[in-house]
Amino acid sequence: MEPRTLHLLEFPKILKELSGFAVSEPGATACLELRPFAETLSVRLQLTLLDQALRWVRESGFRLVAFPDFGGFFPVLDIPQRNLDLDALFALSATLEQGRIARDLLEPYAERGWDELTAAVSGAPWPAATWSALKRCLDQNGHLKDESSPGLFSVRQEIRAIHQKCTKRVKDFVLSENIAQYLQDDFVTVSSDRYVLPLKVNFKNRFPGIIHDYSQTGETCYFEPMFLVEINNALQELKREERVEERKVLEYLTGLVRQEREGIEASYRGLVQLDLLMAKARLAEATGSRPLDVGPGLPARLIQARHPLLALQGGATQPLDIKLREGQQALIVSGGNAGGKTVCLKTMGLVALMAFSGLPVPVAEGSSLPLWTEIFVVLGDEQSIEEHVSTFTAQIQYLARVWERVDGQTLFLLDEFGAGTDPTQGAALAQAVIDGLLERGASIFAATHFPALKAYALATDKVRAASVLFDPKTKKPLYRLAYDQVGASIALDVAREHGLPRGILSRAEQYLLLDGSDTSAVLDRLNALAVRRERENDALDEERKALRKKRDGLEARFEKERVKVLAEVRELAQSVLRDWKTERLGRKQALKKLSEARERLEPAVEAEAAAEAPVLDFAEISPGRRVVYRAWNKSGQVVDKDERRGQVKVDFDGVAMWVAFGELTLDGRAPREQKKVVQGTAADLGFAPRLDLRGRRSDEALAELAGFLDASLLRGASTVEIIHGRGTGALRKEIHAYLRTTPSVASFALANEDRGGDGMTEVTLK
Repeated sequence: MEPRTLHLLEFPKILKELSGFAVSEPGATACLELRPFAETLSVRLQLTLLDQALRWVRESGFRLVAFPDFGGFFPVLDIPQRNLDLDALFALSATLEQGRIARDLLEPYAERGWDELTAAVSGAPWPAATWSALKRCLDQNGHLKDESSPGLFSVRQEIRAIHQKCTKRVKDFVLSENIAQYLQDDFVTVSSDRYVLPLKVNFKNRFPGIIHDYSQTGETCYFEPMFLVEINNALQELKREERVEERKVLEYLTGLVRQEREGIEASYRGLVQLDLLMAKARLAEATGSRPLDVGPGLPARLIQARHPLLALQGGATQPLDIKLREGQQALIVSGGNAGGKTVCLKTMGLVALMAFSGLPVPVAEGSSLPLWTEIFVVLGDEQSIEEHVSTFTAQIQYLARVWERVDGQTLFLLDEFGAGTDPTQGAALAQAVIDGLLERGASIFAATHFPALKAYALATDKVRAASVLFDPKTKKPLYRLAYDQVGASIALDVAREHGLPRGILSRAEQYLLLDGSDTSAVLDRLNALAVRRERENDALDEERKALRKKRDGLEARFEKERVKVLAEVRELAQSVLRDWKTERLGRKQALKKLSEARERLEPAVEAEAAAEAPVLDFAEISPGRRVVYRAWNKSGQVVDKDERRGQVKVDFDGVAMWVAFGELTLDGRAPREQKKVVQGTAADLGFAPRLDLRGRRSDEALAELAGFLDASLLRGASTVEIIHGRGTGALRKEIHAYLRTTPSVASFALANEDRGGDGMTEVTLK
């Protein structure tokens, strides 16, 4: 992409605004270096990455915190004898910490399919050894911890012991000599890396010792008594040992960094790119932007587009629909001055540059663009006094220079092309240029005042005309486009609005009438009709939104009522089961009430099911056939049928029940292998009357046993088997104690030895 294009469309301003959203210097630099991609796959990758990042930020609340620029320290690693200092290691620790936080926050979303975002955040090999060592050796202020090495821990312990010893000696000395009044302060201080006393200058010759320095006021001297000389000498030796131990730690940490340099560099680059990505996300939040759909064959269509720089200012801006129909390559915009023609062209060009760079753009859903690898711009006054070039000449020179590079992946923006010469010749030249661009397959967006070019737009295939709209009464611009029509230039109205003398305007109107080319009345009429049509469209859009909102409300209300009914039926069913368990209801009464509860749900789905259900003949029903029970919207397999009563027995995954034939529809799935039916046993229901409680705690086992016995009774089982294992016999005793107090149990006994012996209990139900 030419730098001239980026400059004319003000793309660097967007990058400067983007860099302000970055939290680090390298991230800001990456923002400023951003350029449009030339391949569809690269553009789509960046836009997909942006879409996933926006979702992640909204759901997780992730925000990147400022991290230092570590890139300048990598050259140090190339020098074998050089070690990273504490500042460099602390910068690396802060950088890796941000990378670790990002990885940890993204990990819960592993199942979301955000492969591109995962690769960007967690794709680099993690320098685990370096990260662990830095966390162990550096404190929150970037200093080496005592625990960094045994040697450092030992020598610092000795230094602290000397400090305590020195403090005690000084205190004893001050008390014994009664010299507190001679001291400027009543504490020991350090000067020239030695412990000294802050002594008033007037008393410096009272005691033997060494004066190391004076304060800035000259009233205090830093005095080392002779009894501290030996202690300070020992301290200096320990300080030397401390520096040696610290150097060893730095060598060790630098060695780890060198070993894991590849992963560290990759993690650092990934964090810089994450900063860039988060800056894009913040730009999207600030401007209400979104990733644009870009790809070959997609139409040039921007819905509710706003100029990105105007969107960044935060004020109210009138959005534009800039769109071409299928098969069209050019849009020619006409209409009055200051109506927004140039803004329309700049919006298209800048949105395209941003989208191709992987940036969010302020457009509505449904917008798309083909990928243009080149964007050429003829925009504004391009004359150059220094080069003795007029506007028209500059336009022609530029066009001649880039003409051979124009192809089917080119966007050409033409603002008043040919306006700097004779209008008739300029219009003819503009038409010829657009013809040539169309032949090369380029996309063109042009603004013009030429009447001939307006007519050309209405009459030429692959070209669409549009006009900027003005208020019919006030002649104020509305900053909207009306398609498939042309607009008047209203130069006289603009001149009147900006205070041109009335006499000059009157003469201009007379000359216009004498020329016979005044078509303003017709075009004003077209403008008024277009404004009315746009307002009607706006009203229809508002009505459509209101209807959609009402529909959403009705659907939400229906869902709420449906959930309420289901909750009531579920509560009723649970109440019936409680009454049955406490023997307030018999088995048949409980089943009858459950059937009544089921019937309450049937009317809610009858209308919908009737509209979709195919006609079903009773003769088609046969054992093994798959059917759907509409009341439950559940599929099952036919077990038996009763022609006299018009009912069908259906097995719903182990639960068999009789249902009315009219409530069934055919299921398109293949029938399952039918199990052999044995009348009068629990196998008739497809129910396995056996419960394995081995390994359960007693409270868990008894809770599961209670539910199992209830389900067995509802399915008509007469005997069940409970496997509890031998073990210590504790679980068996708990189960037997529970069975003795259960009303639904008629009797129970241990199984025969060949069927499990005292590891299984056989239960007979009432």
